Amino acid sequence: MKTLQFFTSIFIAGLVLGCNSTETKKTEIASEDRYIPKEYVQVKHPEWSKNAAIYQLNTRQFSEEGTFRAAQKELPRLREMGIDIIWLMPINPIGEKNRKGTLGSPYSVKDYYGVNPEFGTLDDLKAFVKEAHELGMYVILDWVANHTAWDNNLVNEHPEWYKRDYKGNFRPTPWWDWDDIIDLDYSKPELRKYMTEAMKYWVKEADIDGYRCDVAGFVPIDFWDNLRTELDAIKPVFMLAEWESRDMHAHAFDMTYAWSWNEKLHKICKGQADVNELYIYYSWNESFFPDNSIRMTFVSNHDKNAWEGTMWEQFGDGVEAAIVLSVVGDGMPLIYNGQEAGEPKRLAFFEKDPIVWKPHPIGDLYKKLFALMKKNTALWHADWGALMIKVPNTNEKEVFSFVRQNEKDKVFCVFNFSANTQNVTLKEDLYHGTYRDFTTQEMITFNEDTTFSMAPWTYKVFVKE
Repeated sequence: MKTLQFFTSIFIAGLVLGCNSTETKKTEIASEDRYIPKEYVQVKHPEWSKNAAIYQLNTRQFSEEGTFRAAQKELPRLREMGIDIIWLMPINPIGEKNRKGTLGSPYSVKDYYGVNPEFGTLDDLKAFVKEAHELGMYVILDWVANHTAWDNNLVNEHPEWYKRDYKGNFRPTPWWDWDDIIDLDYSKPELRKYMTEAMKYWVKEADIDGYRCDVAGFVPIDFWDNLRTELDAIKPVFMLAEWESRDMHAHAFDMTYAWSWNEKLHKICKGQADVNELYIYYSWNESFFPDNSIRMTFVSNHDKNAWEGTMWEQFGDGVEAAIVLSVVGDGMPLIYNGQEAGEPKRLAFFEKDPIVWKPHPIGDLYKKLFALMKKNTALWHADWGALMIKVPNTNEKEVFSFVRQNEKDKVFCVFNFSANTQNVTLKEDLYHGTYRDFTTQEMITFNEDTTFSMAPWTYKVFVKE
């Protein structure tokens, strides 16, 4: 009996040691997992965004009528130009209390569930979205979650959802001159639920395809993270953050603004900096922003146009080169309505000031560039596209040169971002080969003996076939 007990004890001890050994190995394996890289971007981009161009539509100024119905008539033209995503500026009723100008700012929202009668009705909006869908385009709404108008219905129904100043009064966003709005307080769970339900409403009711979120960084990121989950449960959506930060890309947004790209290129084109500014931007973009994220590149938008100047004022003689880089470089290109017509004025923000529509070479340029972008997989967005690789040259403070290539496609691009003619020699052999000139359609072969003479503010885009 004792002998049996002895051997039984030995057997159990062995099992325990064996189990402990197994558990130890599991722990060791688990501890090694911490060194395995993890995908930062958990958002699943809609397939249709892979080579998309985005168009910002200011309903008030887009037509003489300033309505959804009038804008709807132009959708075939936008589709023909190569537009995939229509971003409608805020469609909600505008506050009257402390209103700026005659018509007010569309970013002063009076009712999150309403349609601004200036633009039409809910049925008009639905018809606009339906037509866009039938043409193969998608529609995102501009959403103002950070603040409301002073006379939004929530002010009376839920005054506890608003932030207060040191005197206990409702307050506009601190430090800005946004005195026509007051800030919401996202420490309130009830507000978060209300805002989420309001945003879900437009996806369900009007069949919209996502949102451009105003000053997204002023709203807590965990609100946006949860919102994306709830919206995607209805249908796959596309989300654009008016912000420039890595954390936006993890769980909430497909795309963020490339504000820095615009600002650096503006300085170069105004003679206030050289091409080193672009090296800084693209280094930061590649190293700081996560793989599979999308940045939005642009030479104009409603803010830039209204407060800082037209594309001509902002970029001068470099405007066409800047437009080309916004499409062939990394990022999804945005066009602000009126650019394609060469609109020469700053569109009034608080008044009626319709665009004067006419054919213009800028519109032709965008159309050709978008056609190239859709066809050439190296120019696609996020993980669908290819990295930009610097091609060294002999005039790197003035001339910007790079290649984008994958197993299927390749482009080689050279820009003279200076006011002087540049004679440049390229280094290394990344660019060698035979290409078609994007502008002239001529075939050209490059080797180690190739040199360029480039006039001021010109560009060359070569497409490998």
